[in-house]
Amino acid sequence: MSARTLPLLFLNLGGEMLYILDQRLRAQSIPGEKARKVMNDIITTMFNKKFMEELFKPQELYSKKALRTVYDRLAHASIMRLNQASMDKLYDLMTMAFKYQVLLCPRPRDILLVTFNHLDAIKDFIYDSPGIMNQVDETFRRLIDTYSCLSDGEFQLIRQTLLIFFQDMHIRVSIFLKDKVQNSNGRFVLPISGPVPWGTEVPGLIRIFNHDGDEVKRTEFTTPGNYVTPQREGSFGLYGDRVLKLGTNMYSVSRPVETHMSGSSKTLASHAKENIVPNPLAKEELNFLARLLGGLEIKNPSGSDTGFRLNLFTTDEEEEHAALTRPEELSYKVINIEATQEPGRREELSCILGELEVAEPRPASSGKGEDLLALMDAL
Repeated sequence: MSARTLPLLFLNLGGEMLYILDQRLRAQSIPGEKARKVMNDIITTMFNKKFMEELFKPQELYSKKALRTVYDRLAHASIMRLNQASMDKLYDLMTMAFKYQVLLCPRPRDILLVTFNHLDAIKDFIYDSPGIMNQVDETFRRLIDTYSCLSDGEFQLIRQTLLIFFQDMHIRVSIFLKDKVQNSNGRFVLPISGPVPWGTEVPGLIRIFNHDGDEVKRTEFTTPGNYVTPQREGSFGLYGDRVLKLGTNMYSVSRPVETHMSGSSKTLASHAKENIVPNPLAKEELNFLARLLGGLEIKNPSGSDTGFRLNLFTTDEEEEHAALTRPEELSYKVINIEATQEPGRREELSCILGELEVAEPRPASSGKGEDLLALMDAL
């Protein structure tokens, strides 16, 4: 497992989240000013300097539930609200899109190009906000400084760590099904044609060398795929043509997107029940989450801002049906852990959540978020 995987996972999933939210804001005809505020607020929170500093520290990946909690807070960092079913669908779309990108990366190192594609698109969202642009550029430079010196073997380990994280997730996505890149069981179809990885040759030729290293014979063979040599390598700099299209916005052309639980994912739900058993790593995950959330600065909406609810489904009826039919173990509603009773830790977590308090658009208060455990139980 690579200790350098978390920043790439977080930034790429965050980029996919912003693509989806942007598409739904346009689909629901949310006024431009409100839509811009939502995107700006989320991006500002996502690229908070203290948060990035904590994120880039070498550390192991933690559970899907712990990471999901962070994205739930990010999605609600502005005046927009998502209910449980829409948040579940948002997270499903995010994870399956990035899983597809990791699987199709020609080289392990190209995961960095996928990340750069996400950050390039994020900069397009905030082109008229120079302060937020500087935050994104600072993270860009941090990525370059951290990952440009890694070897191919280290990137391979990062890719393996990501695939282990995604290996049990087989949510069917309508866009992938229609484009025939995903099977009905939720597994992706890997292409056998197209550009080969940069620095490699098109398959079809065997060279035989003698003990002196001289080529003595060539044998050609046919391949079932139609491979081509890439014209150039993508840019790993702050600017430039990334060449690789993985990680770009697939929602730029508006299409309805649906998700469905595959049979294997439903089977997985039964295994997910093991989460009710006390996890020896629970305390560490709590501490990890506390550190991450401690770096976030979510501002309360001003009194003039009116909130709104975003629906990731076509109709409210579809949203209600999805909430009823989704296996409870996969809805991330509950994380069962034993919290430490140390007064200092409880006080620290309460302080962190106090700083994160987000005012609801309606005056009614549900009392959520009084402490970290209550926040997780409310998800």
